[in-house]
Amino acid sequence: MVASTVERVPKHTSASVDRDIMQGIAESVRWHAAHPRAIERRLQELDREWDVERTLEANASTLIFTGVVLGAAVDRRWLALPALVTAFLFQHAVQGWCPPLPILRRLGFRTAREIDTERYALKALRGDFGPIGPGPHDRDSRASHALQAARL
Repeated sequence: MVASTVERVPKHTSASVDRDIMQGIAESVRWHAAHPRAIERRLQELDREWDVERTLEANASTLIFTGVVLGAAVDRRWLALPALVTAFLFQHAVQGWCPPLPILRRLGFRTAREIDTERYALKALRGDFGPIGPGPHDRDSRASHALQAARL
């Protein structure tokens, strides 16, 4: 069975890494609930953050290009590198897993959905979608409400 695009990377990531990533998001939202002036800067950082898919694609294309150049200029056996990388890329497209994925996830690369969860929670805190409860002085509950709204 093929996992949906949204679920495939977390499904093939260890539970502890998924948990660490989600805890990082929650910590960021809680911190920004206490420091709302920093929300805009963090949103700009999130706009520049590369998700795990983009990172895999960039790494794969670099390795494929390198293999083709080395295969043409040095030795045809280098053409095995782009063949292997394209197989891994296809495996990732179908299954949501490939050998570099666990390493990238441990390094903290997040899915687009995980980045968006933090982004929309911060926007909810900022008031982009209207008021969220409870009152502005109860920062932990506001952060929890913002995270819950972002996951809907």
